[in-house]
Amino acid sequence: MLFELPEYRIKEGKRARWVRLMEENIIPFQMSKGMVAVGSFISMDEPDLYVWMGRFQNEEESERLYKQVYESEYWKIEIKPEADEMLDLEKMRVVRLEATPKSATQ
Repeated sequence: MLFELPEYRIKEGKRARWVRLMEENIIPFQMSKGMVAVGSFISMDEPDLYVWMGRFQNEEESERLYKQVYESEYWKIEIKPEADEMLDLEKMRVVRLEATPKSATQ
């Protein structure tokens, strides 16, 4: 099982709007293509930090689903322009994780 933990830094004053976009548009669209969203989080200590976690069966599934989502016309035309307005892309970080044998996420 492969997990990805993207950490986004949101431009000042835009986090609530970002959370709405994620929960109402981005995550449902990703899930419609087969991605699994394990969780969506805001930091209690850092007002510009948003984190979400995605789960994939393996690297091949990750690559296939990424293509379906991020190379789609819907993503390029409808989602990406709005997302780019809110994100500090230079500070974005994606942590790739593998669950340990006794992890509850298995």
